[in-house]
Amino acid sequence: MTPELRQLRYFVAVAEESSFTRAAARLTIAQQSLSQQITLLERQVGAKLFDRDSRGTALTEVGALFLPEALAVLERADQAMAVVARAVRGEIGLLRLAFLATTANYLLPPVVRAVRERFPDLQLATEETTIGPLVEGVRSGRYDVAFTRPPLVEDLASTTLVTEEICAVLPEGHRLADHQQLDLRDLADEPWLLTPRSSWQPWHDVYDAEFRAAGFEPKVVHRDASVQVLLGMVAAGVGVTRLARSASSLRRTGVVFVPIAGERVATEMVWLPENASPVLPAVRRAVEELAAGSDLTAAG
Repeated sequence: MTPELRQLRYFVAVAEESSFTRAAARLTIAQQSLSQQITLLERQVGAKLFDRDSRGTALTEVGALFLPEALAVLERADQAMAVVARAVRGEIGLLRLAFLATTANYLLPPVVRAVRERFPDLQLATEETTIGPLVEGVRSGRYDVAFTRPPLVEDLASTTLVTEEICAVLPEGHRLADHQQLDLRDLADEPWLLTPRSSWQPWHDVYDAEFRAAGFEPKVVHRDASVQVLLGMVAAGVGVTRLARSASSLRRTGVVFVPIAGERVATEMVWLPENASPVLPAVRRAVEELAAGSDLTAAG
């Protein structure tokens, strides 16, 4: 029979105090109970652990051999409890982060930096992905938390980290490139470059409504899921598109970003409410504090 940790602690206390009386006081238990537990431990190990006489209590030869082993077991048990406590506090473990491709360029560096500074022993796994796999990954538990743009789906919890302007993206030299601001209707006659409808239908439902409110249906000449490709096509003069202001960091030449009046977009941190990861709440708080104290669109 394997001894209980309690019995090992009792044994160590008696060995260190060389007295059942002092050990019982240290452990705040009755001396009779302590003696009973030591007797039971001796039966379990099959040997006498202490000699007691008028001069006090001393370890037997077997007891002296047993002491360092008992101390090692107790130390390992304490270490295990400390690890569990740190995991419960969200200080260690694995956290899987997903970034929408259009947010990773500016959001990934400050988020990862803030989490690593706060939780240096936390293991981070990061992945850049598109909206469909991102949502499915959060739902399935592949990702613990993701950074993306609304609208999403009702079963995901979210908090808004930052909002920014939506801009018309025009080729350099375009007739509207020198404007300080545009209305969406100003772009009614332009050839448009957009993402595929299959990329995320909730986004395109919003786009359709906004184009209808502006009084036109865009003439789409090319669709691509990659923002980098859309920017390259704009720079080549194929058409115009509209993107969040932060996307300007992806291409510095050949395009001009002009704000569209009244249009803004949010970046959200999303997670599955049922996700029981002990790491998640602590990391969410760290990211929310980061967002409250800095401009994340410029922090990357």
